[in-house]
Amino acid sequence: MTASFEGAGALVLFSGGQDSTVCLAWALERYDRVETVGFDYGQRHAVELEARQAVRARMLEAFPGWAPRLGPDHVLDLKGFGAVAESALTTDQAIKMTARGLPSTFVPGRNLAFFVYAAALADRRGLQALVGGMCETDYSGYPDCRRDTLDAMQQALNLGMEQDFSIQTPLMRLTKADTWALAKGLGGETLVDLIVGETHTCYLGERGERRAWGHGCGTCPACELRARGWEAWVAQGRPALTP
Repeated sequence: MTASFEGAGALVLFSGGQDSTVCLAWALERYDRVETVGFDYGQRHAVELEARQAVRARMLEAFPGWAPRLGPDHVLDLKGFGAVAESALTTDQAIKMTARGLPSTFVPGRNLAFFVYAAALADRRGLQALVGGMCETDYSGYPDCRRDTLDAMQQALNLGMEQDFSIQTPLMRLTKADTWALAKGLGGETLVDLIVGETHTCYLGERGERRAWGHGCGTCPACELRARGWEAWVAQGRPALTP
């Protein structure tokens, strides 16, 4: 097991999807105390809020070595924000590219709002690491997923709260194939199977058909990214990436 940061604690922004589940495993491998936070912002794929609990339960069952480190889960109500930041994720509209060159699934400022709320919670809970699954390698082009955005956010939070928060983004430079490989490196085939069977990433909230890479419609941007990453990883021989 990777050496932990003794006495340190982490708050994982945990949606119940593939990326945040890998981040949760990554944090549990490193920190003595890990809590999770989810956000109900009126998302169309609200089934992810149910997936969160299934993933946490399976994590406790499958990885008893991590169980003592996994602390409480928190769900914060951001429906008001979701109503203001209207997008294809929060209203019934087509998923397409907009005139700005961004997908209509982009919720303006979503990750920024998430980190403000997460930092306020972390301040109260005595946690200094804020862990998110943002990535600017294989991603949908959201500007609030970029590392320079999060560096600025980290500085603003620390100035505004007189804190020493560290925003950790372990997937930032990884491809989706690398993310599958990291999952295997962290928890072997057990974690890979957990991600395939329990997590939810599909923007349309479809859980019916289980594909090789997991549940989803197979056509929305989130499903396409996940499927392409899986196929690339399988083509490489399903390697494990050492965390």
